Amino acid sequence: MMKHDEIYSAAQLTAFIQEVGFLPLLDSGIQGYSAEEMVADDCRYVVFDDGGWDWPLWKWKGPIVSDGSCVYGKFFNKKAGFVSREWWPDFYNYRRSKYPVPAEGTIDDIILTTLREHGSLITRELRAACGFDGPKMRSKFDGYVTRLQMACLIVTENFVYPTDKHGCEYGWGWSLLTTPETLMGRDGFHCPRTPEESYQLIISHFRTFLPMASDKQLRRLIG
Repeated sequence: MMKHDEIYSAAQLTAFIQEVGFLPLLDSGIQGYSAEEMVADDCRYVVFDDGGWDWPLWKWKGPIVSDGSCVYGKFFNKKAGFVSREWWPDFYNYRRSKYPVPAEGTIDDIILTTLREHGSLITRELRAACGFDGPKMRSKFDGYVTRLQMACLIVTENFVYPTDKHGCEYGWGWSLLTTPETLMGRDGFHCPRTPEESYQLIISHFRTFLPMASDKQLRRLIG
């Protein structure tokens, strides 16, 4: 992995995402290449003696995503991460060539149509609006949403947290989902290259900062 300064803040992590263009949040399968591994030790997950926990990196996700300089979703082998706005058109261009447009009336199409009608919804609201409220339906629904994120058809707009009686946020939070068109408008998608040209550009870029990664590892990440 390329050398970098230790990261202590959301602003520093945002700047690093702009530098590399693509950054998984957690384990990527390539040693050293994730936000979790790049932040300073005291910004990683810690459990206190009283059972409480703190994880600055987890809390940074919202400010980084709402800053507008990158796109967040389950893009890397079904795991979450960031793609800079600069690289998004090529990433979208390539990924859309790998996933067929959902056929009308399919579950994927119903999920997308529902999300477009509402603009944005947290996952459980979207699940209920699509009728996935029966027993054991949560994991099945999450699988559809993950596939739509891999296809760059759904992204995370922000994160929503419950609040206690004092108005303080707590818990892990919920992803506020939307479509990239709603988030960025059509101007965020223009790409003058073919999908194959976008792929070659992306993989060449990855090799500049992950020279030790194998072709197999890079293909798994890029999809």
